[in-house]
Amino acid sequence: MSRAAGTGMPDMHSAGRWLLPDGVEDLLPGDAAKLEFLRRRILDLYATWGYRLIIPPLVEYLDSLLTGSGGDLDLHTFKLTDQLSGRLLGLRADITPQAARIDAHGLGHDAPTRLCYADSVLHTRPRGLLSSRIPLRIGAELFGHAGSACDIELICLMHTTLQTVAINDVTVVLGHVGIFRSFAEAANLPPETESELFEAVQRKAPHDIERIARQAVADEFLAEWLCQLTRLSGGERALTTARRLFNAAQAPQACRDALAELEVVAAGVKARLPNIRLGFDLCELRGYAYHTGIVFAAYTPAYGRAVAKGGRYDHIGEAFGRARPASGFDSDLKTLARLSPCSPPTRRPILAPDFATDKPDTALLKLIGDLRAKGETVISDLGDPSHPRPQSDHVSIGDQVDRYERRIVKKRGNWTVEAWSNL
Repeated sequence: MSRAAGTGMPDMHSAGRWLLPDGVEDLLPGDAAKLEFLRRRILDLYATWGYRLIIPPLVEYLDSLLTGSGGDLDLHTFKLTDQLSGRLLGLRADITPQAARIDAHGLGHDAPTRLCYADSVLHTRPRGLLSSRIPLRIGAELFGHAGSACDIELICLMHTTLQTVAINDVTVVLGHVGIFRSFAEAANLPPETESELFEAVQRKAPHDIERIARQAVADEFLAEWLCQLTRLSGGERALTTARRLFNAAQAPQACRDALAELEVVAAGVKARLPNIRLGFDLCELRGYAYHTGIVFAAYTPAYGRAVAKGGRYDHIGEAFGRARPASGFDSDLKTLARLSPCSPPTRRPILAPDFATDKPDTALLKLIGDLRAKGETVISDLGDPSHPRPQSDHVSIGDQVDRYERRIVKKRGNWTVEAWSNL
């Protein structure tokens, strides 16, 4: 540890230079290799479904980044002033608004557009316990289709994404923000009361919901429906109960339409993925200010939160001049990498002899080039006498130390690869 001049005390400023901010982390070679392996595998999957890769900029004008996102994203977005224009910029905390901008103006056609991405975002604070502030979001968005077929495709693709990285013990939970929204509009609540009720439903606090509903909602059926929302979760029985409850007393048409849409989407998903495990949560209001219809999320017992999530967010493009229907999902690739047992294929490295001379052996150089072109790892023995190679003949690959199993030697005038028998 360095010491402050003349004091004999540790220089704490110098000692702390290697530290990173809370929620910000390095990815060491082994983790980085796994992350890149999974990224490529998932993006290749999306390509086979017709989703084209986009790479939006890390920084944009703030008003563009926050389009249609509500206050939550605003709180998570780092802000700075552009020294060229004087306008406020943001470091993106989500990629979906950027995808909507690209669909509206970068592409600008009327046909359905499928886009995908895999890139880092930055959050002012972690989204959850032990969450990274620089997650690597990977996801898919479909613009220009308002029907249930769009949501069905994306739910199936989300589930297939997790299967592709061998995360198999998954339950997909469906909800619809239109159910609560229809009740709130029918009750004609003051904004502050609606906000209080919304918070109670978000927390799934039945006693608070009942207190607010009984006091503020005059229609007894409407109050009862609100009280029942937190109980309408689970398997298909929850959907059956909701259908009976809402249809019997003629709930608002928007509520019944939302319920019918849920049934269509669930049936469509099960027809395509017969073994999928579906659940329902009719008081799921995640992204309430952002989503406009179906919402969905994937859960696994190995992780305490949704491992992937998405939903419909129509009209996000209005601010860009094109109000296109849209739906999509994303996940944190770092989380997927922690949960996935998949690893990139590894090959033991080959040790090549030192050729740091004025006239390197062209035959040796060609052999090394051919081996690397085939995907082999060839590491040159630099032959630096001040840093002799350890007697154990090992090399650091990724975060592990692997031994050489092969080396290049010259036999009968020809360079060849042989097993190294003296390990």
